[in-house]
Amino acid sequence: MQWYTGNVFYDTFLIVGFVYAALVLVSSFFGTAQYGGRFGGRGKGIKLGSKVGWIVMEFPGLLVFPLVFMAGRNAFEPVPLFFLCVWMIHYANRALITPLLMRVQPGSQSSFALNVVIAGWLTLSLHGYFNAAYISELSDQYTTSWFSDPRFISGLFIYLIGFSINIYSDTILRNLRSLKPTPNEPRYKIPYGGLFKWVSCPQYFGEILSFVGFAVMTWNLGAVFVLAMTAGNLIPRARYTHKWFHKNFENYPAERKAIIPFIL
Repeated sequence: MQWYTGNVFYDTFLIVGFVYAALVLVSSFFGTAQYGGRFGGRGKGIKLGSKVGWIVMEFPGLLVFPLVFMAGRNAFEPVPLFFLCVWMIHYANRALITPLLMRVQPGSQSSFALNVVIAGWLTLSLHGYFNAAYISELSDQYTTSWFSDPRFISGLFIYLIGFSINIYSDTILRNLRSLKPTPNEPRYKIPYGGLFKWVSCPQYFGEILSFVGFAVMTWNLGAVFVLAMTAGNLIPRARYTHKWFHKNFENYPAERKAIIPFIL
């Protein structure tokens, strides 16, 4: 089906991608994915530890995009190269920096279900393909004048705000544990500071806001697909996390929302 770029394979595959994103959103309201300490211990099957699980699951985000990107005819143009840098920095943080800095308690149960890792590979491969193929090969809009386009400027501004919120919130969560956690140290505590004043999951809010910015500054439907997948996964997960905190901490701040300040 040729409807967006003129490339039948890409356009048809993009429709399939959006159908997949809709299915992920619907399934998320019936339960959240089995990864992370609060939700990953349930169920049977092969499971990976937190650090290894995160790195293995997120690694396609660092691999697929540059491989597809470098095959494109516009791969060495300034604007596409800028988007490559943004992508690689973002996924280096997700796939390497964040998991390597995790402070895991000794004896913690492996919490990454193998089926979640495989689903992550599929999702991140689609993320990388849709965006890299469009940015470096299928689009002709990314001339140097794009750097002065209002969509690029506003999108980059939104992205930087979201990315900063994400990093700062992850830092607060990480610092809830000592540098070398002991087995008798409380595994979970109520986080305070930053946007935790208003929401339970500002790290998710920051991630979604980052991809809102990326979608605006690249102005392509591949980035909208990434945003749809991210929001479809993280908004329901934030609601589960919010309920978990209220259930397990009697003194949990009642004024906090789940993910969007004052709204949700």
